Amino acid sequence: MGVQLTLMSALVPNLVPTTDDSFHAPTIMDLFPPVVAFAGTPFTIDRVMMIRLIMTLLLVLCLVLYATRAKLIPGRAQYMLEFGFKFCQESIAEEVIGKEIGRKYTPIITTVFFSVLFMNISGIIPGFNLAGSAKPGFPLLLAVFAWFVFIYAGIRETGVGHFFKSSLFPPGVPWPLYLLLTPIEAISTFIIRPFTLFVRLLANMIAGHFLLALTLSATNYFLFAHLSALSPIGILTFAAAFAFTLFEILVAFLQAYIFAILTAVYVNLSVHAH
Repeated sequence: MGVQLTLMSALVPNLVPTTDDSFHAPTIMDLFPPVVAFAGTPFTIDRVMMIRLIMTLLLVLCLVLYATRAKLIPGRAQYMLEFGFKFCQESIAEEVIGKEIGRKYTPIITTVFFSVLFMNISGIIPGFNLAGSAKPGFPLLLAVFAWFVFIYAGIRETGVGHFFKSSLFPPGVPWPLYLLLTPIEAISTFIIRPFTLFVRLLANMIAGHFLLALTLSATNYFLFAHLSALSPIGILTFAAAFAFTLFEILVAFLQAYIFAILTAVYVNLSVHAH
């Protein structure tokens, strides 16, 4: 029993009580864990930041190993990476932006996709159990990055004047209506776009964390910490936790795809503006 309790507690760090029989549901404070290093400095590191650093190093390591050990006949890991690269190029960048211009922005789209994917997938890794994208910093950084990318792409491909004119002054509209439409277009293009990218990713990963943490906490409570006639409920909560884990894997890939394809869509709107 002690081994089982220890294992379940490791799967849900800082969420499951091990010293009493009361049930402790996950709270918003799970997203703000104690500082582990450099407290009181601009370089404060907590568990979420540690997860981000580890997943970033893991992504860089995968790419370095691919660059230095790629073979003509790929192995399983190399094939998976190359499939991801090809998917980002053909199914996102070139499909949305067009082959000629899409190739220019394939590295950016690929970087966005894999960065979001690696941060998201940490939410189902035992010992981490929290996505690096479940706190505002990372989603906000990527949203601002996407904002710079589509503005840069529009200016680079169409020129400064044409980009801002097409973005703020829709063609075919009577001039008096620009007093109303121009502020709306400015807010929609330069504020709403990055804000929706930020909120969509953050909200989905927070929701996934709470659902998974809640089912694992309930499993620990009913099966190990509070043995009673209600213990069989723990089997149901364990099944739910397993189902949510599979669902979170799907969400991790789906949110990476959505973030990457919306970035490509915004680039396409900028470079093909009329």
